[in-house]
This record gives sequence, structure tokens and C-alpha cells, in this order.
Amino acid sequence: MKKMYVLAASSVLLAAVMTACGSNETVLSRDRHESKLDGNEKEITAIIENMTLEEKVDMLHGKHMFTSTGVPSQGIPDMIYADGPFGIREEMEPNSWNSIHLTTDSATFFPTGSALAATWDEATAYEYGKAMAVEARLRGKDMMLAPAINIQRIPTGGRTYEYLSEDPFLSSRLAVGYTKGMQDNGVAVCLKHFALNNQESNRGTVNVIASPRAIREIYLPPFEAAVVEGDAFGVMSAYNKVNGYWCGENEFLLNQVLRKDWGFKGMVISDWGGTHSTVLSTVAGLNVEMPGNSFHGQALIDSVNSGAIAESVIDERVREILRVRLRIDAIPENEANQVMTSQPEQTKVAYDVALKSVVLLKNDGGLLPIDLNNVSRIAVIGDNADKKMSQGGVGAGVKALYEVTPLEGLRNRIGDKAEIVYAQGYTSQQNRGWGGFGGFGGFRGFGQRPAAQQKPDDTAERLRNEAVKAASEADIVLFIGGDNRQWETEGSDRQSMMLPYEQEKVVEAVAAVNPNIVFVAVAGAPVDLNIVDENAPAIVQSWFNGTEGGNALADLLLGNASPSGRLPFSYPIRLEDSPAYALGNFPQTDAPIGEDVFVSLVGNRSADELQNGSDNRNTAVYSEDLLVGYRWFDTKEKPVRYPFGYGLSYTTFEYSDIAVNKEKFSAKDNIEVTFTLTNSGSADADEIAQLYVHRIDATVEWPYKELKAFQRVSLKAGESESVTLSIPVEQLKYWNEEIHDWSLENGQIELLLGANAGDIRLNRIVEI
Repeated sequence: MKKMYVLAASSVLLAAVMTACGSNETVLSRDRHESKLDGNEKEITAIIENMTLEEKVDMLHGKHMFTSTGVPSQGIPDMIYADGPFGIREEMEPNSWNSIHLTTDSATFFPTGSALAATWDEATAYEYGKAMAVEARLRGKDMMLAPAINIQRIPTGGRTYEYLSEDPFLSSRLAVGYTKGMQDNGVAVCLKHFALNNQESNRGTVNVIASPRAIREIYLPPFEAAVVEGDAFGVMSAYNKVNGYWCGENEFLLNQVLRKDWGFKGMVISDWGGTHSTVLSTVAGLNVEMPGNSFHGQALIDSVNSGAIAESVIDERVREILRVRLRIDAIPENEANQVMTSQPEQTKVAYDVALKSVVLLKNDGGLLPIDLNNVSRIAVIGDNADKKMSQGGVGAGVKALYEVTPLEGLRNRIGDKAEIVYAQGYTSQQNRGWGGFGGFGGFRGFGQRPAAQQKPDDTAERLRNEAVKAASEADIVLFIGGDNRQWETEGSDRQSMMLPYEQEKVVEAVAAVNPNIVFVAVAGAPVDLNIVDENAPAIVQSWFNGTEGGNALADLLLGNASPSGRLPFSYPIRLEDSPAYALGNFPQTDAPIGEDVFVSLVGNRSADELQNGSDNRNTAVYSEDLLVGYRWFDTKEKPVRYPFGYGLSYTTFEYSDIAVNKEKFSAKDNIEVTFTLTNSGSADADEIAQLYVHRIDATVEWPYKELKAFQRVSLKAGESESVTLSIPVEQLKYWNEEIHDWSLENGQIELLLGANAGDIRLNRIVEI
């Protein structure tokens, strides 16, 4: 019998979390990891003993916009930071967002976070992190502000494209790969944003109320895995509050969970402008205030001199920074930025990620792949066909050495084999019209409001007519639509999933003259595909897919490779079906959306204005609790347009011969599930086998099923392979709020093996 999850009421959640998630929680933690940051303690002690208080405090705040101070008197260099998470930001003036216009700082634009997650491949994440590190070293960077690993809680999140997945296990595996790849190659990661930064709306003021169990099982696992398994050296505290405490002064998050429970030995830096106190933040475990010194400068010296904080606490914060500094080899300034940042080896990684990430959502009638023997004219329609995505909106951007658009990729791969006719179809040269920030090209132009919404004119009709004409004369239509980097942006969330710029009208008009439409959604998050689905027999989910994205997309559309990306999130039929919207806990209605804290910062507002500019202290109650993403849809038996983990191929796969290593398991065992995977079609391709767990007749409340293992498998046409997926029983524990520790519930569990959350092929029942 399906076990239904009983949701806790908001009032119950609020009462339950305030003590357990404050500074008084006592935790019996799991085994802590050994860190590469260990081993230099005697040297660090000697350094600290020879430092003045002023030197120590100088290390605890920003020196420049992306630099914090070392120990000049002892020859210890500054710490140099850079954005990430999908490319090395161009060089800027020390204390502004203005470019210094180097000729060597053009970097590789890597596919963004949701694209990386769509590869479902930890090894690919490792290569991604490695490639980023190689370019960061060429630029003299010590720590990348990456990866971004918050859970995609809402489909409309402004940074959904930057984050990895709605699922903590998938996010964890990718976070570990990314972290190891970067740090194995000489650059420290800075995991962000710690923690529960799951919305952009009022992120600088919002107080997130979540249960201890949801925090531990849904929102913290990617960070825990990156710290415990990946040995992450750095963490960035988020803007928001969690259960009443700012993340940058949250004793529970920074000292209890991060340092005591997980054994983190590294350094915590604030998000830019995200520090709120002097003594509280320092005692709670914040190492570096970025980018200024409003709280960790003279105010901290005065606090030590007055006895408000012990100098020994300052010493500990300095020690944690020095552990990282001594493990990361500094690049001399005269050796940085000497050669072009973007190199062929890294652009090859960007291509590989893009190729593995594209998801084939629909292919009625086998419209794809395009057979150039039967197609002589192709209409390519859509603003996104010729739009670059390396910059735009608010937040991280990349001065890409080059970026192949979908239109360019098609021209590169098709050449003279078919005629390509391009029609823009719609224009994105207008702002969002509701407070979003667009068209700034990364950080350029911050502090300016976008131009007023364009007045209606005949532009839309003219572009639509041009698209109809092109489609009427073509054998097939490739409609390249979706969102862009102005629409999905840091600092604000989308108001809906609807396709912007009236794309649906263009799709309907085109379909009236040519039914052979392939719709490509270039987006980092789900978009509403209801009208598209009625008019297009083939639908593809592409992404903000980097420097080589256009070439990779063309190769997949033309059948040079088979699509192998799988959705890292659920695709709801309607936005109102998703949990936070269905329960009415997003968007919050107790306060209007104010000016974003980061937008204020880059607009050169003063520190006092940043800290005191809003009285809004709205509250986000996570009343869906554990039921995030597919957990909600499965448990509530709510249909989706495309389930979590979904993706088609140009071939078919069969699952057979499932076996389990034994029938009963204890807490220290591994559940080994072996099966045969067969490529039963005619194309070489990759399949991503997914293993979920369903608790049978449990007494503890659970989602209907949860992902616990997966593997990408490459098979030639007709080939079979024996595959084994492993689940440590340790990973089946739940956070027991009564004892504040992990507990294992004994009983039967059903192992569900399949191609996605909605397509389970085989199952076995075992006992714990």
C-alpha cells in the first residue's frame, strides 16, 4: 500500500525548529573525515604568535572586491577569489565592477549548473571542476566561488540554472565530483550558498523556517558530501536567515553542523554584503566579511580591546584561513594572466558536458534525428537561435573567448548539405516589466534601472509573419525558444513558467503552415510547454550550454550522437502543481519584494543602507517539508509533464535479470543490485539507470520513493552489460528529531529500478 505523507502544519514546524535548529542542538555526529587541511598546525601556530591583532583582523575582511589580506610581514600572500560557478570572471578594477579590459582574460563558458546536473555523471562533474581549476590557475586565482549547490526548491527560482538539482542525492554526487576535480588541480572551492538559499525574492531579508529533518535530509546533503567526501576547503554563508538566525552568524550551521558534525577545517566567507554583526558572526564561525570591513574591521579590534570577544577566537578564525592559504600554492602576480584563459582542452570539456546534458523530451513520429538525405531546407526560428548566454541579467557572467550559438552550430555541422533559413520570430529586446534586471552583460551597468517596457508596435507581428513565411517554405522547423539570462537571473525569481516574449503565438502560427516542428527550450529551469506540446511533435530541453553549446546541440539534432541528458528536476504541468505553490508558501505574501541586497551593493549603496535599508523580515515556511520535487508529485499522486530523471534517446533500452546480493541487511552493509542493461535499438547511446527506494509499511513518515543510486552506462547498438548499483544501508537513515541524530528504521524496503522516476522497470523487496 502506498504510504501517504502527512504534512506538518506551519505552526507546528515553527515551534519544532526554533530550539532544535538554534545554537543548543546536541548532535551525535557520523564519522568525520580526514582533511588535507590538517598537517600544518605547528607552522600556523608560529605564524599567529608573530602577528599583531591588527594583522589578524586584516585577514578577516575584504581587501578588494575579490581579495582578502594575507600576512605581508611573514611573506604570506593575499587570498584571491573569483566567480564561478560556470567560468572565470574577467579581471576587474580592485574596488569596482569595471573591467580592466585585458586581452588574456577571455575564458571558457562552461554549461551552467542545471546542464551539468542533466549529465547525471560524477566523472563528468570532476572533469568540469578540473577544467575550471586549470583556467583559474592561469588567472592566478586561489579560490573559486563555486560550486553552487542549493536545492532547486521552486521551478521559478532565479538561480535554478546555476544550481544542480531538486534531489539531494544527485546534487551530492555532482558536488563531490566538481569539488574533487577543482581541488585536485590546485584551486580551493567555496561551496555556496550555505544554507537554504532557495529563492531570490527577498533573499537578503527572508527567514526560512524548516524542520530539522528537512534541513538534514533535503537541504544539507550536497554540502555535507562536498565537505566530508570532497574535503571542500571553503564555504560561503548565504544571505538569508534559517530559523531566525542569519546564515553568516548561525551557530547551528557554521559551528555545530559544518565544523563539529562534519569536521570542516576550512574557511567561511560571507556572501557579498551578507554580514550583519561583529562579535556574533566571528564567534559563530564566519572567517571573512566580503567585500568590505564594516563589521570585521576596526569594530572587531575594538571588540577585542573591550573584552567583548577573546583574541583566541580571532586566532582560531585566522588559523582556519591559514590552513587553506598554506595548501593552495599562490600564483605570483607576474605569472598570472600571461596567456589566454580559454584553452582547447577546456573547450573540449565544455562540449562534452553540453553533449551529455541535452534532454530529448518528445519525439513523436521519429522527427529526430534530422535526415539530411530527405531534408533540403530547414527553417530556424527564434531569438534564442542566435543569442549568446555567457552574460546577462544579474550575477555571474563570463567574458567568453567565443560562444557557438544554436544557429552557428547548425551552420557549422550542416554546411551545404541543406539550406538554412533563419527568422527571428520574436524579440527579447525588452525587460521583464516587473522589477527584473536585464541586459547588463554580467556585472556591467549595475545600479541602473532597465529602460521602460517597449510600447506595443508592429514589431511582433512583423517578426511572426517572417517566421511563418520561412516555415511555410521549409521541410522542417527548428524553433529555438525558451528563456535567456535576462529572464533567469540572480536577484529575482520568475513570476511564472510561461515562455516570455509571446513565443507561443509564434509557435501556433508556424504550426498552422508546417507541422514538422522541433521546439528547443533553451532554459536553465522548467518552462510551460502546454501550448508547445499541442503544436510540436518533437521537444528538446537544451540549457545555457556554454562555449560549445551550439555545436553539441547540432550534433544531437542531426544524429551524430544520441541524446543522453536526463532531467535533474520534475517538469510540472502547471506551476500551481509544484509543492511550494500548491501549499501557498511561495511567493510570500506578508511583504512586498524589496530591492535585492546584492543589486544594492553593486549599485554602490553604503554599508549602513545595505544593512538597514529594509524593514521587511518576511518568513518562508517550508511546510512541504521532505516533499520537494518528485517526492511531492509521487507521494501526492500528482501527474507531471515530464518526471524527474526523464529523457528519451534515439534507441531503446531493456532492463532484465535483477538480483540482490542478499535478502536481509544490517546497518553496516551495502545493498548491491545487479541487472542486465541492453541497448535493444539501432543507435549507440548512453542510458542512465536509476535506483529508488520505497519503504513498505513504515512507521516513520517518508516520501513515496527517493533516489539512492544511479549510473551512466554507454552501450553500442545491440550490446548488453551487467550493471551493479550500490546503496550503503547507512544512507537509508533518517534524521530523528527526538534524539537529534541519525536513526535506521528496520523493516521491508522495495528497490525500484528504472529509467526515471516515472518509469520503473524492475523491483525487489529486501529487509533492513
